[in-house]
Parts: sequence; C-alpha cells; structure tokens
Amino acid sequence: MNLFDLSMEKNLNNKSPLADRLRPKNLEEFVGQDHIIGQGKFLSRLIKSDRVNSLLFYGPPGVGKTTLAKIIANLTNKNFVELSAVTSNIKELREVLNKAQDDFKFSNIETIVFIDEIHRFNKTQQDALLPYVERGIIILIGATTENPYFEVNKALLSRLQILNLKALENKDMNKLIDRAISDKIKGFGNLKINLSEQAREFLIRNSSGDGRFLLNSLEIAVLSTDKVDNEVNLTLDVLENSMQRKKLLYDNGGNEHYDTISAFIKSLRGTDPDAALYYLAKMLESGEDIKFIARRMIIFASEDVGNANPMAMVVASACFQNINAVGMPEARIILGQCATYLASSVKSNAAYRGINEAISDIKEEGKSTIPIYLIDKNNPANKSHEKYLYPHDYENSYVKQDYLPYELKDKKYYKPKNIGYEKEIIDYFKKIGKEK
Repeated sequence: MNLFDLSMEKNLNNKSPLADRLRPKNLEEFVGQDHIIGQGKFLSRLIKSDRVNSLLFYGPPGVGKTTLAKIIANLTNKNFVELSAVTSNIKELREVLNKAQDDFKFSNIETIVFIDEIHRFNKTQQDALLPYVERGIIILIGATTENPYFEVNKALLSRLQILNLKALENKDMNKLIDRAISDKIKGFGNLKINLSEQAREFLIRNSSGDGRFLLNSLEIAVLSTDKVDNEVNLTLDVLENSMQRKKLLYDNGGNEHYDTISAFIKSLRGTDPDAALYYLAKMLESGEDIKFIARRMIIFASEDVGNANPMAMVVASACFQNINAVGMPEARIILGQCATYLASSVKSNAAYRGINEAISDIKEEGKSTIPIYLIDKNNPANKSHEKYLYPHDYENSYVKQDYLPYELKDKKYYKPKNIGYEKEIIDYFKKIGKEK
C-alpha cells in the first residue's frame, strides 16, 4: 500500500460512520453472542481452527452478522467475496461462482462467499449456489434478518449450519458506548463526553439490542451538540431530540413483547377492534417484526374464527403476502385492516378444539382399527364382504356410514357453533340426516 492509498484509507475512515469505524477486526474485540463465540463455543472453535463450513447467520439488525463474516475472512487463508442480495444480480453471482471454481480447480483455494440479506435472493439465485456449496468450491456464509425456514430454499437450507444471533444485551450495549466514548482513534476519545445515566439508559433501551443503531444514534447526538472547551454534555433531552423518538414502548426480547402480543390476540378474540388497533400500534412503534404479527393473525383466523367465517383465513393470508410486497410504513394499513376484520368477525374455536381432542385420543388410545371398507383397495386385507358406499351415488351426496375406527365409532370431535357459516353447517347436517 503506497502513501496515496494510506491517505485515502485514512480519509475514508474519518468520514465513515462511527459504527463502521468501530467494527471489530477480531473475536477479542467482538461484543455479544457469547452462546456461539464465547470461549470454547462452536463458532469460535471453527474460526480459530480455520475449519469454517457453510453457515447462515440469522438474527435482528445490528447484532454482528456481517462483522462475524469479516472476522472469519481476516482469520482465514481463503479468498473472501462479499455480496449484497439487495444489489447483486444473477450475472454478478455467476461471475463470482465461476471465479471461485477456477481458483478451486487450478490453485486448490477455497472461496468464502458472504451474502448479506440472502433472503432477498430469488429461487433461481439461491438454486445457483447449490452445486458450488455441495462440491465444496465455496463456503457460503449467509446473513438474514428473516426467519430462514420461511425465506430460504429448503434445499439450500439443508446444506447450511444455522446460527441464531440474538439482540445485544444491555452489558454489550454499555461496552459499545464506552468504546465509542474512549477510543481516541476510531471514536470520540479526543472529546470530553458527559453522558448522563438517564441518557445512557434511554439510548440503550431505544436501540432494542441493535448495536449499529445505538452507535449511529450516539454519533448524531455528539456531532449535533455544541461543544464548549471540547466538552459535550449529552442529557436525556439531547438524546430524545437527536433520535427524534420517545422511549420505545418495549424491548423485543422482554416480557412486554409477549404481554403486548397476548393483549393484541385477546382483543381480537374479545371482538374489540379498538383495543386491537391500539396494541397493534404499540407493537409497530416498538419495532416489532411485522411478519411475526401477520403470522399470529393467520393462526388466530384458524383457531378463533375458524369455520364461523372461512374468509378470515383468506384475509389473514393475503395480509401476510401483501405486507411482504409493500413493507413498512404502508404495511401498517394492511395489518390494521386485517386486525379490524378479525376482531369484528363472528368466531368459533370448534375446529381448534376438535383437532386437539383428536390428537389427545391418538396419543392415549394408540393403535386403532380402520374399518375394512375404508382401507386401500390394493391391500390384501380388503377382501371383506363389507362394501364401501360411494356418497355421490346417494341423495345430497351423503349416505350414513361409519368412518371412525371401530373403537371410536360414536366419537364427536367437530362440534360447530350455531353462528356464522357454522350455523349453515349445522343446518346442512340436519338436512341430510347427519346428527351433530
């Protein structure tokens, strides 16, 4: 590196965000994730032995996914390529993969390919990675903030070791603050920064375990505050004004997270659209994952609305699909529409209770005897004189016939309520002579 390069790097470092300047270069500097990189833990052993295999880092923003990948790159003898699924296309991806294949073939050098936001790759792009991962040509390290079991192809997922990175704890956030304030080269150590305890607590609480957000917020507060004799006083008012938001309503990992979603679901169940909107707003303003909210409404649509209004499942499923298409802030409108629809709908938990009761019987009863006339016609046991009655040969496409195992002949699992569409089900059962 020549003097020009050194000067350029210095200028870039001075102008780059605080979070980037303080990015750890090794495991000793890394903060958080003790469950995977602590002394003797899985990932730290792999890194130190240079035996890293294909990995998927899954967790919220600002917890060290990209940083860990770069630390691995710094400590390994392998090539390293970084891609963003947001900006990279299939042509760029294939160029990287082809070069990795050549390096592997002619120089026996492996390449680590780090793909940030890997869930943003479409199926074709994800599938393109498969043969290279399978043959060991590349070591893939993916990073995602989304649930990989929903967002990453199963074929690719089965070839990756999934590591769940957690939101940073308060002690980790305090370390980041202290490092930023004291580091004279990368941080603000050349200033005398007085950070009040209230301001510190507010900063940590509002960052919700996101280290990058915390450092960015601290940087804005420092740079936007007047300095007197090289001294900066950061009070609670300064932090609130700098962050342009009041105290978050809850920490996504704390009790309030579970209490709020519980209150939301109970408000839907209690047919109170106003309360449902309030708790929905609280979750959104606290940075709750909108997919988490939508998934809970899909479950609610089946568990609590059920066949009283089968359209509820359609609305909830459409909500999940559409919030992914538009994202925030507009997703709040779709979530609000779905929540008010579910809260205002007629409700029945008959299907939910029925399946739970059936599962309970399966566990308790064990093996049961399926009526002979219901078993596969190719089964040699199906030589009985008992004939299967084909319902469509009869009036209303119904004929009285036992379908349950003999041991449970008269068992009733599904007990529809006399409300909504289930009232029509009851009327239909009466019409055809089926007692329910």
